[in-house]
Amino acid sequence: MLRCCRIIHILSRHTFIPALKSKGEFLNNAFSCKVTDERSFNVRLKCSSGWPDPILNPRGFCMSCKMTEESTDAQIKALKRPADDTLVETEHEDKKLKTDQDERKYPKKKVALLMAYSGKGYYGMQRNAKNSQFRTIEDELVTALVRAGCIPEGHGDDMKKMSFQRCARTDKGVSAAGQVVSLKVWMIDNILDKMNAHLPPHIRILGYKRVTGGFNSKNNCDARTYSYMLPTVSFSPKDYNQEDTSFRLSSDTLQKVNQLFGLYKGTHNFHNFTSQKGPRDPSAKRYITHMSCGEPFVRQEAEFAIITVRGQSFMMHQIRKMIGLVIAVVKGYVDEGVIERSWGEDKVDVPKAPGLGLVLEKVHFDRYNKRFGGDGIHETLEWTEEKEAITAFKDKHIYPSIVEAELHEKSMVNWMATLYIHDFEATATGNQECKDDDEDGNVSD
Repeated sequence: MLRCCRIIHILSRHTFIPALKSKGEFLNNAFSCKVTDERSFNVRLKCSSGWPDPILNPRGFCMSCKMTEESTDAQIKALKRPADDTLVETEHEDKKLKTDQDERKYPKKKVALLMAYSGKGYYGMQRNAKNSQFRTIEDELVTALVRAGCIPEGHGDDMKKMSFQRCARTDKGVSAAGQVVSLKVWMIDNILDKMNAHLPPHIRILGYKRVTGGFNSKNNCDARTYSYMLPTVSFSPKDYNQEDTSFRLSSDTLQKVNQLFGLYKGTHNFHNFTSQKGPRDPSAKRYITHMSCGEPFVRQEAEFAIITVRGQSFMMHQIRKMIGLVIAVVKGYVDEGVIERSWGEDKVDVPKAPGLGLVLEKVHFDRYNKRFGGDGIHETLEWTEEKEAITAFKDKHIYPSIVEAELHEKSMVNWMATLYIHDFEATATGNQECKDDDEDGNVSD
């Protein structure tokens, strides 16, 4: 028995190891032997490296596998691991480990984020992950969330993994003072400051609140409030100099404007106020709860006013067309009967006001607040503590941007110069669409 073990030891030193050394691989694993048949002295060599167990006879020749040069190359190659693959796998494991550590350290919770932003220079709110050429508000938001460590880096291109949902889409150039998005985030320390640290000054997250796991900012929204800031010269007679910044709106004209806006209250068929719905489409019926024009004020020697409208939801171009039609009536291009006629099945040519002054003011969650606001776990989504921050953001970033753009680019003045080409009595299908090819600056839900 002792002689057998010595023979195996000598063979392993003088036969196997030199063969492996010649191929650039050194076998560090220790060999252990076990006598399988004392009469024939056949032994099985067990190797901890994973090689097949060779059967040796007393003369030292391998009976079960011949280590030819070809089989040795194949076995050595199988043991080798490419350095690049090892590095990639290591990086992947490091990222996964970091993600697991973050999940253990910080709980992942569903939250509602209150956002305010100036839409100037952006192609709307909604992100298009496949087209990075047109920068959007959500592009900035997602980048900030990843850099702040609120969401995994790998989920940035597919925010559905984080249950992301915006309350309302805003188109090119449209701003917001009370946009709400919902998603799951890691509740890191000082989360609000860290998110804003990676956002530009004209985009801010003003607050956040814990919400239920099934909360969806779009589906749980009961109503939306928008404002529209415009120069009051928009309500001047059609033969008045539209570039005269000294124009001041009279109380009688303001009263007439609000009387016309009051006609929109209630449920009506707004198929003429969008290019996406037919007259018999049930979804064209929308419910408006409030619409009015506030008292005028002066900015940079020009007078402005803000129109406020609240409704259950709005279609593409709806708000801008509602305002555009009232302006056409006040200026004398058409009588006020056109408003009620526009709710009928006939096609009416409704002008679309510029998108510059449109702002998403607030989104409402009345039913959610009633059901979950007093459960002792979740807060109501009223944002009363953020009102001062909202007002300060509008005064610093939104209103000055609108005033500067209007006085220099004169978007409202240029638009009013085209009102005369609208045929408000036209009923032919297609007249409206040909003037609405562009969708700049509007909002859609």
